[in-house]
Amino acid sequence: MRIFVSRLFNKTLTQNISNNSHYGFDYKTFFYNLIEAKRADNSYRVFKKISRSQAMFPVAQESSHGKQNITIWCSNDYLDLSMHPEVIEAITAAVKKHGSGSGGSRSISGNSPYHEELEKQLAKYHQKEASLVFSSGFVANDTALYTLGKQLPGVHYFSDSGNHSSMITGIRNSGAHKHVFRHNDPKHLEEQLRHVAVEVPKIVVFETIHSMDGSIAPAEEMCDVAHKYGAITFVDEVHAVGMYGPTGAGIGQRDGCVHKMDIISSTLGKAFGQMGGYITGDRDVIDAVRSYGNGFIFTTALPPHVMAGCLASLKILQSLEGRELREKLHKNVLYMKKELSLEKIPVIPGTSHVVPVIVGDAKASTRLSNDLIRRFGIYVQPINYPSVPKGTERLRVAPTPGHSTLMIERFVESLSTLWKEYNLPLLDHPEESKHSDIQILSHQ
Repeated sequence: MRIFVSRLFNKTLTQNISNNSHYGFDYKTFFYNLIEAKRADNSYRVFKKISRSQAMFPVAQESSHGKQNITIWCSNDYLDLSMHPEVIEAITAAVKKHGSGSGGSRSISGNSPYHEELEKQLAKYHQKEASLVFSSGFVANDTALYTLGKQLPGVHYFSDSGNHSSMITGIRNSGAHKHVFRHNDPKHLEEQLRHVAVEVPKIVVFETIHSMDGSIAPAEEMCDVAHKYGAITFVDEVHAVGMYGPTGAGIGQRDGCVHKMDIISSTLGKAFGQMGGYITGDRDVIDAVRSYGNGFIFTTALPPHVMAGCLASLKILQSLEGRELREKLHKNVLYMKKELSLEKIPVIPGTSHVVPVIVGDAKASTRLSNDLIRRFGIYVQPINYPSVPKGTERLRVAPTPGHSTLMIERFVESLSTLWKEYNLPLLDHPEESKHSDIQILSHQ
């Protein structure tokens, strides 16, 4: 009966909105125009239907307009661990033993030995006292920063202008005092910190690797500046964990400054190849977020099989195989950057694994993406506003260890063919990208 009533209500609501009856406001026209505005500025996003295959990855099948084999070039499954036999075996065994769900939130019935073991191992991985697992990296950042902002009396946040939406959202919703400093600029950070008394609680928030331009933050210097003025650091290692350092624990491990990162946040959905997010740090800080964070308390826990997959991935990341996967990935990245440079295609220079090909126009970037998949079976999603500033639209390319040299050469050849067809600007001096000083758009 309840289901029938619910369906009837939803059907009636839809009809009412369509007919604009019973309402003084024209909801249908409003939302129609909202979407049309997206289409008009070429920022409307159309999802491709991608069927990934363990046996074929990075080759997959796309079925938006008939079925075709494609090569994926924009996956955040950076090391292909979602396809690893040991990971799949661990997940399968956990599903058979525990079922497909968790049964509830962690505080009711969703906690399991898998959750506690993963949190123990993640803390050890980052040389911290404790960690806490969330349903996603976005929720981890949002919940932690919101909770800290609500609990610390009069706290001031100092946020990098290039920070991810998850961090911006948590800071903004906390209602705490906020200062925005220039992207990866410790001098500008220091200028702002000087104006807030040392005894006032302060948190400096930044990413070690920027997701869209691939820049690597001067992490140790940023932490030193923060501590000099009595601030603690909240460092997002989402795009670094699994990819850098002897065991892949991130830029903090690579640069020997993990002890200066007071709270580290990351994801289980990129190099781990699974899903979820986490924070790690001082035991009492983590416990405070666990105890006061609504985004953690009032949500269903990740199921045991996801935790089992994460534990298997973590074991691989720390092994010799993990190191070899990282080496293969970085080798592929260097080769791709070299080939793109030879073709004079503009790429934001940098030393990270992110390869941002700057198109500079929303319509052209979407057309490039569509033609690459239609004509060459190459899939790389266009990145437009609001993910990046208008005028810096791009293709964000992410080679993996599974891509061959031949695949890289074919990608560059196909992209170069279209680039010239569209008469897009080429670099006069490939070694010096005119976008090297590109500005990060702040939505804060």
